[in-house]
This record gives sequence, C-alpha cells and structure tokens, in this order.
Amino acid sequence: MRVIVVGAGVLGTMHAWQAVERGHEVVHLEREAEARGASVRNFGLVWVSGRSGGEELATALRARELWERIGERVPALGFRAAGSLTAIRTEAELAVAEQALLREDAESRGFRLLDAAETRAVNPALRGKLLGALWCERDGAVEPRTAQPALREALLASGRYTFLPGREVREVVGENAVRDDHGQVHTGDVVLLCTGAWLGGLVRELVPELPVRRVRLQMMQTDPLDEPLTTAVADGDSFRYYPAFAGDALEQLKAAQPQPPVAAEHKMQLLMVQRRDGGLTIGDTHEYEHPFSFDVDEAPYEHLTGVAEELLGRPLPRIRRRWAGVYAQCTDTTRVVHREQVRDGVWLVTGPGGRGMTCSPAIAETTAELINL
Repeated sequence: MRVIVVGAGVLGTMHAWQAVERGHEVVHLEREAEARGASVRNFGLVWVSGRSGGEELATALRARELWERIGERVPALGFRAAGSLTAIRTEAELAVAEQALLREDAESRGFRLLDAAETRAVNPALRGKLLGALWCERDGAVEPRTAQPALREALLASGRYTFLPGREVREVVGENAVRDDHGQVHTGDVVLLCTGAWLGGLVRELVPELPVRRVRLQMMQTDPLDEPLTTAVADGDSFRYYPAFAGDALEQLKAAQPQPPVAAEHKMQLLMVQRRDGGLTIGDTHEYEHPFSFDVDEAPYEHLTGVAEELLGRPLPRIRRRWAGVYAQCTDTTRVVHREQVRDGVWLVTGPGGRGMTCSPAIAETTAELINL
C-alpha cells in the first residue's frame, strides 16, 4: 500500500513508522521544515504513572513497550527507562500516595512508596526537605528535540519512505488524495491527517464541529546541572492534575493545602527531567481560554524555579531557554485520541492532549490495526 501521512510531529511520525514497519510505502508531508509544535516543546516523558485506569493506562503501557523497542533500534531517540519520583513534602500528599498504592493497577504502574532516605538513594540530587516520594518504575523519557529527526533517518533507510517538508496540505482531492500548496497532488491507498494543534483551515473544513480544543503551556530549560538527575521528578501538585490520583485523599489535599495563587491561576504542576546534555527541562502551566497570549508570563517561571530549588536543595543552573507551546486535546478528556474517517480513505487523528509524546506509538499501532494497514 501507499500511505500519505500529513504532519511530521511525533503522532504523524509514529504513523509513518507503523506503515513502513508493515511493509508499506509512505509519503510524509509537513508544512514546516520540520516539526515545530508540541512534539518538540515538551518534556519527552513517557509518563505512565498518572494515567487514568482502563484504556488510557493500557495505551500508555503499550506505548512504553514500543518506545523501548524502537529506542533499541534508534539510539538517537535517547530512550531511557529512568522511572519517576513524585516528591512528597506534606502529610496530605503522603495520604494521596498511600491511596494510589491501593489501586488494582498499582503494580502495573510500578508504584512504590519510598521514605526520604530511599528517595535519595534512587535520586541523590534530591537534597531538599521531603517526607519521601512515590516511585513509578514504568516511566521513561526520550529526547523531544531530536526524536522526530532520528525516526525519519531510520525511516529513510528503509527505502520506502519519502519526506516532503515545506508542504502545506490545502485540499482533499476525491478519495485517498491531497493537494499541497505547491499544487502537487499526492495519491495513496489511505491518507492520515496528523495535524496536531493545527485545527483550522483544511481540518475545520473537513470537521466543522471537531470535539478537540487547544491548550497552551509554558516551560523552560536550564544550563547543564553538574550531577545526574537519575529520574524524572514531579511535585505534589501533579497529584491534582493526573486522573490516577483522584479520590478522597486528593479532595482532602485540595481542601487542606490550597495551591499558591500563581500555581492555581496557571493550573500548574512541576515536572522536571534531565536532557542528555545535562540541562533540566522544567514546567508546566495549562491555559485553556482563547485567545492565548502571544507572550510568556514570568510569574509561573519564578514559581517553578522556587519549587525545583526546594526539591534539589540548591540553586538551579542558569535558565537558557523559555518557551510556550500549544497542543490539541479532546474536549472529553477521558478520550485518549480523536480518530475519525473524514472522507473515503482519509482519516484524521488528533487530540491526544498531554499524552501525545507518551502514547503516540500505541495510538499509531491502533490506527494501523483499525484501518487494516
């Protein structure tokens, strides 16, 4: 088969990967020179720990297996099975972690509650004051800025993959074909539109009432830390954000321990992961109301810096980058992704939200099975 994939972010690239792996020819179109959206503006986390039970967790666990398998073949992905620690600093946060251990799926997530000494044995860089941490062995990480180019290089080596950057798709032409802004028509047996947060233009014409919204976040990256951060790190505010931690203990945490105003206003949690060059990627915020600001707000960065320094027990290295990103999320946030046949032979796959980097390999595998690639 000949498969046309539109969009070279992680979701589109993983769909291309699945098609090539199954022996098909792929033509891959991207409107930019390379992916510039949420696929490179994220933590690179393969985040199993906080996923909702059922389909979402199953998707994340399958994706974690696929990331590891692909990472063995494509070392430049920088995949590492580092796990994560959610730092616990109060008794209310400890109660949420203890309740999480009672979940039926706690073992499959790799949950274990560590005291302060055990936490520092796993990640010696955490020298700040804490009661302990919730360990999730199944979490991992890749390098978001290099993952798509590394995957493309491996795809090109197959001899069945063509990458066409700088091509914005303007129109679906009949069945199984699209026309780009160079006037070229690309025809295949199936077309997969993986356009990320680009929800206007062609996507709006095809699906005027698309049940997907855009979400904006702010993040930053430091100069190299002079020691390893051996795991990804989250703070107790992440309990508020991820559905796996819903329950009585979380409600009691919210009542007894309100977030600081800046964290509440920007719907914040701290996530922190070390890049291969030693720098720390730190975030994030969540903004849902349109129109989004064109600039970034300094107050969230100050809050994140303070929390990170409290956990590390030391000043952060110099901040060398700050950025904002926008991703697409299903308005029904219990849905893993929106997948819809919009024309004969044409499918739209979008809206994984903050799960995109985590779940994209498994989402692409499911698409391939669904349409009999």
